[in-house]
This record gives sequence, C-alpha cells and structure tokens, in this order.
Amino acid sequence: MMEIKTGTEQNANVLIELVFSDGEYSPELPVSAKMKERGALAWFYGRSSSEQDILIIGLGSRAKFSMEMLREASGNAGRAISDAGKQTAEVNPACLHDLFGSTVWPHEAVTAWVEGWELGTYEFNKYRMAENRTPVEWVQLSPAPGEYAYAAQLGRIRAEATSLARDLCNEAASDLNPAAFVARIRQIFDGRNVKIHVYQGEELKQRQMNGLLAVGAGSEHQPAMVEISYTGDPNADHLALIGKGITFDMGGMNLKDARDLSDARFDMGGAAAVIGAMDLLTRMEVKARISALIPIAENVPDGGAYLPSDVVRYPNGLAVHVVNTDAEGRLILADAILHAIRSGARQIIDVATLTGAVGHALGLKVAGVWGDADYAVQLMEIGEHNGDRIWRMPLVDEDEELLNSPYADLANLPTIPYGGANMAALFLRRFVDSKARWCHIDMANTVQVPSTRGYKVTGATGYGVRLLADFVCEQISRGERGENS
Repeated sequence: MMEIKTGTEQNANVLIELVFSDGEYSPELPVSAKMKERGALAWFYGRSSSEQDILIIGLGSRAKFSMEMLREASGNAGRAISDAGKQTAEVNPACLHDLFGSTVWPHEAVTAWVEGWELGTYEFNKYRMAENRTPVEWVQLSPAPGEYAYAAQLGRIRAEATSLARDLCNEAASDLNPAAFVARIRQIFDGRNVKIHVYQGEELKQRQMNGLLAVGAGSEHQPAMVEISYTGDPNADHLALIGKGITFDMGGMNLKDARDLSDARFDMGGAAAVIGAMDLLTRMEVKARISALIPIAENVPDGGAYLPSDVVRYPNGLAVHVVNTDAEGRLILADAILHAIRSGARQIIDVATLTGAVGHALGLKVAGVWGDADYAVQLMEIGEHNGDRIWRMPLVDEDEELLNSPYADLANLPTIPYGGANMAALFLRRFVDSKARWCHIDMANTVQVPSTRGYKVTGATGYGVRLLADFVCEQISRGERGENS
C-alpha cells in the first residue's frame, strides 16, 4: 500500500509540477502551452540517476481550478509514475501558492489528491494474467503538516469504498449472480456495526415483494432483498438508501438487441453505489440511522420468466401492467420503496441504472435526479464538488396519464417513446408516501467509462459512492446546525 508522507521531507525519484495554462513556469525547462492544458503530462528526465525526473501535469485554466481538477491531476500523475516504474514522488511545494494562495495544503486538497491517486491507479485484473503495474512506495505532499495524516487517510478510505463499487460492477455475471452477490454483501460487512437481513423465497411472498419475484422468475438464482441496517445515532432521522441490483439484464422475454451485452452486468451499479457508500459511512462511524435496501435479481428469459401482459400487484394496492419486461428496474425499486416506508423511513434516496434515456438527455458525465427539490439541489452541489456530477430533472404531473393502462392501475412503460427517464421517475413516485422526502437518481449513463482519463479507469466508475456518503454527512451537518426540517 502506498504511503502518503506529510510533515517530513525526503528526496524522491520524481518531482511533480502542477502547472496552469495561464501560469508562469521556471525558464529552465521548455514547458509549452500544450503541456499546460488540462489532462496533459510531460516528462523531463534527470541527466543522471542522482537527479530527479520531473513530471509536468497540466491543470488548464486557473479560473476553473477545482478539487475535481486536482483529483484528475493526481490520477494522471499516479498512473504515469507507476507505469514508469518509479518508486517515490513528491509534489513541488512551489506549486502550492499557485493552487491555493498558500504554502500549505488545505485538508480537503490532501483528501482529494489521495482519492485521485488511488482511483487513478485502480486496476481490475482478476481475469488477466498480466501483472499489476509497479506500485509507488510513497508520495510526499510537501510541506503538508503531520496533522494532515487524517485527511490522507480519509482520501484513502473514500477511494477504497469507490473501488469496492468498481470491483462489484466489473465482476463477471457468472461470478456475481444473485446468490453470490448476497454472500459478497455479508462478507463485506462482516464484523461491522450493522445488521443484515436477507428476504428470500417464502418471506418475499409474505411481504408481497411481487416485483422482485416477477423479475427474478426466469433465473435459476432466486431473487433477494438485502437490508443493511446501521444505527450510529438511534435518535437520527431514518434514511433509506435503495440500490437496484440486477446482476445481469438480458431484458427478460423482451430480449435486448444483438449489440455487445457484456455491459448488462453493470445493471447493479446502483446497488454497488449503495454498498460502497455504506462501506464508507460505517468505517467513518457517522452519527446516522440508515437502512440500505438492495433488491437483487437476474433478468433473463426462461420458461418460468414473467411475460409482457402480466400484472404485478403491490401491497399498497397498485396493480402494474407489464408492457415490457426490460423495464424491470422500476418494478423491484417499487418493492424497496414500499418496504422502506413500512420500516419508518421518511427520507428515501433510490439510485439505479434505470434508463438509457437519461444518457440521451444528459450525456455520459452527469446523472439525473428527480424528486424533493431541496435534496436535489444538495445533491447537485455535492456532485459538483466531489466529481459525482448530477442534474435536477422535471417531474411533470400531466405526464402521469401516459402511464395509464387499460388493464391495471398503471403500466411499467409509457405510451410514447419520449422522456423515458422522466417517465420512470413518475412511475416510482406512485409508490412514495406523501409524508416521505424522496429523490430518485438515474446513473445509467455514468456507471462506466469507455477509456481511462484522470482518476476514472476504463470500466466501472464507482459513481454514486461518494455522492451518497457525502449527502448523508451533509444531512448530519445540517441537523447539527438545526437546519433540517
């Protein structure tokens, strides 16, 4: 494990220089404008083994500098230095005044740097013979005082929780089927201050979790609802975090098209985000009361699979006409929302890789959020700061009629092909108690990236882990300030 050194200075193999596009640099090296662009890096090698190599990391415009840019720079630096086989590195202290107007690192900058480095050097090599890249032994954040060690440790556990979510998503569906997923959750939280209850089989029937039973009917692996209960403060408001856990989504009887379907394993990205957030929050021992609900199933065709035209009945009295079996996520999220309300939660956040439509609306870098206006704004502000970016989307009351069905109370797909992400959110809202504060996050477009850049590595991103954890911490802070209603 790489060591982050704070408070002591040692000679390192590599000196990292962080350079703004509109900043000055030492005339001793020919640093071009191209080298200063955001995401750029360039090596200047020492003339002998006793002379440091210099790595130039471009930050782009000073006016746009943020902690996200620092995470990106750190991720780029970490990969470059590790790939070069270097053992030690230090950040030039002369860069600090340019970055922060100070000669020391702010605590949040230390955390962001460590996050970026650890996430940028992440590798998922479980199924490869190739060796991992050479790990860097230590990085010196000169001249960060020794008391910054906690900030460095916080960055590490934030990165580890995000990497956990990445690992879960990147797993092969054959190795992370519903049964294996349940076992993995138990393993992750073994010895933690949580209680885990797994609802399966007859217990799902007794609790009328009929959406989950329907969606999982085609798989040889039985579906499950996993509930992780954490009580860091028994007097805190009860918050439910819900994550969609479809371990592989073939679309059921409405089979997906013939494109590469290997990405269907990412359909448990919402569950991975919630698990990662709970991993982080329990390690931080936050003063909160949280129920994490993970509905888990495999949506595949089979003789016993649920069918288009089926009607699914829910314990709140609603009956849903299944128009398309590939709109399965909302059916299992409805079970989890109803269970959260029955359990007394009055704050509910659900997160899911729910619709391709959210990507058509927002692209591949910003997720969508619907629901409680204040929560949505908080999530947007948090995402801008920590990199899990999100944008508030509309819930148009008049569009609810598009979910009407001639056979049941509502259909699981609208009658028009437009606004699919909005319509999915409207569907979920039908299951939310009017007294509950609720937000729905659709992260189908941010669950993975096609190429490596900054601290995001090809494959799963771990999106949502830090967003959810920071949201919980924000609620705690607001409660302490007496701001929560």
